[in-house]
Amino acid sequence: MNGDEQLLRGRVYGHDHDDPDPGPLPHRTYAALTGGPLDGLLLDITGWRQEEVDDGAALPTELGQFPGGRSLYDPRPGEPRGSGPGVSCRFHYSGDTP
Repeated sequence: MNGDEQLLRGRVYGHDHDDPDPGPLPHRTYAALTGGPLDGLLLDITGWRQEEVDDGAALPTELGQFPGGRSLYDPRPGEPRGSGPGVSCRFHYSGDTP
């Protein structure tokens, strides 16, 4: 695991690595990002409609194949998608786009 990957683990996507509390909050709902450049991060999906969760996310990142581009993460069919607080589902890396 390189230094960038170390900084990402246990953090919520969008929080700076030097944020005093980059971790999840107990009253929020998260998708765990698996694989790709954002592996190990949590994506805050609090308030997302089920259709939005089903569509996944295109997340801006400097760590992907295209710096300044987006990394694509999607739920897999048949995997659980809860709606309560905590980590309710997983989004899996499916590629990068400019």
